[in-house]
Amino acid sequence: MISVEDTSQDEEDSRSSSSTENTYRDTLNSMTSLLEQFLLCKYNMKQPIMKEDMLKIIHPRYHDRFAKILKRASEHIEAVFAVDLKEVDSTIHSYDLVSKLNLPSYGRVWVGRGLPKTGLLMTVLGVMFVKGGCAAEEDIWKFLNMMRVYAGRKHFIYREPRKLSTRDLVTMRYLEYRQVAHSDPPRYEFLWGPRAHAETSKMKVLEFLAKVNDTVPSAFSIQYEEALQDEEERARATVLARPGTTVPSRHDPLPRPAASPTLTEDEDF
Repeated sequence: MISVEDTSQDEEDSRSSSSTENTYRDTLNSMTSLLEQFLLCKYNMKQPIMKEDMLKIIHPRYHDRFAKILKRASEHIEAVFAVDLKEVDSTIHSYDLVSKLNLPSYGRVWVGRGLPKTGLLMTVLGVMFVKGGCAAEEDIWKFLNMMRVYAGRKHFIYREPRKLSTRDLVTMRYLEYRQVAHSDPPRYEFLWGPRAHAETSKMKVLEFLAKVNDTVPSAFSIQYEEALQDEEERARATVLARPGTTVPSRHDPLPRPAASPTLTEDEDF
């Protein structure tokens, strides 16, 4: 027979266990957030990112969880800024945040310190892809507004977002910005620019968009199929460029796509 005392003790143990788990989870979240700030600060200051320095801000009790904390921090930074954390030197465990596109000044766009602008560009490319390859300016801003990015309002990362999207990224040929034909009053739309086509792909943009929305690329079923076809076309083009090779069929394993060409910085930026 179970006594009242036993039941009460079980409930107390359950509450204690739950409280411990919550404390542990909160601590991990706190350290992940702290590590994110550290990584972005190093990027902003153009300083090397060393593992030994990262461990200094992690409580020694959680050093065995460092890999997990670093993975979560880098994934969140990737989803917001479209930069990847890469190990530069495995002997001294140094890292760097690398932009997904060859934007000038390592993703900063403008010379000097600053945070990467790649996230806004990848987001705009993603909206265009979902919209069929071309998106009205008002649709772009509806999406950016949900991210608290507004035209005409200074942003702590993107400075003046409208200038960045309609002038800077257009000048660098990552975006095309044109007036809709026969529109009166004038309306404008965005398209992928030639450098966007050269440096990324529909699949990479879809993967980024999926991370932003905390889902998987296949959740965008129509776009995912289109991205797969685009990957196949790129692979076939690569194979055709090699002498003495045959063209694979749709169901053959795909060869690895060629690396995007490295483009030098525009002197004006």
